[in-house]
Amino acid sequence: MIENVLWIAVALMMASAILPPTKRIKFLVGGLGWVFFSLHWAYQPLHYVAINDYFNVILTIAIAFFCLFMAQNMIKGYKGFSVSEEKGHLNTVLMVTSATALGSLFYFPFANIPSLNQWIISTVTNNTVWMLQTLGHDVLVSGNEIVYNGYAVSIILACTAIESIALFTGLIISINAPKRKLFQAFMVSVPVIYSLNLIRNTFVIVAYGDQWFGPESFEIAHHIIAKFGSGIALFVIAYVVMRILPELLDLIDGLWEMTTEQLRSFVRKI
Repeated sequence: MIENVLWIAVALMMASAILPPTKRIKFLVGGLGWVFFSLHWAYQPLHYVAINDYFNVILTIAIAFFCLFMAQNMIKGYKGFSVSEEKGHLNTVLMVTSATALGSLFYFPFANIPSLNQWIISTVTNNTVWMLQTLGHDVLVSGNEIVYNGYAVSIILACTAIESIALFTGLIISINAPKRKLFQAFMVSVPVIYSLNLIRNTFVIVAYGDQWFGPESFEIAHHIIAKFGSGIALFVIAYVVMRILPELLDLIDGLWEMTTEQLRSFVRKI
């Protein structure tokens, strides 16, 4: 059932992105897409609670609320929320919807189609093993499980960096800019993210196998250090991409302005 909700959301947002900007129905379709997308993300914390990954619990709840926020603004657009001073906000909402649709279309087939899921996990597993062996670490491999010094780590979809790759791909493709700049932005983001993710996997496996941090080595290496490092890396990559594509910075600035304005309006009403 939840998979159907996801594909309905992606289909509606893609339809919204394809419809001409002059079509009022574009906003209603996109708004419904964001509502279904919110339902998908609201279901995800159950999975992360089960594996004690509370960082992603908070993150997925925040994403669900953001989706509702976007849905609200799309519905406003459908109802005629288009006075001159608000047109910039509507353009921002439409661009974010297009970027989300494109990123989702890139990511969710890997998450929900078994053959693609197995392929990308197998590829990352093999590349991680290659990096470990290059660094002189003897490991055993069984399927998507890597064993080092008797400690096993399973490579799952979250270990492939496909979420971040899809995010940057969707954002870059949605920007109206010269193809040369789009290619440059792609090359400093997607291949770099994939390479850094292999380093991240290698670090977690070695830290766990050598028990660098004692009995809690995996939790400290994976849930704290690796996540913190990934956050910094994505921030730097985003900065470089925005230097290449200032249009992306305009999009983020527009989204921030829209969000803060509506928060201030909400607070004044309380």
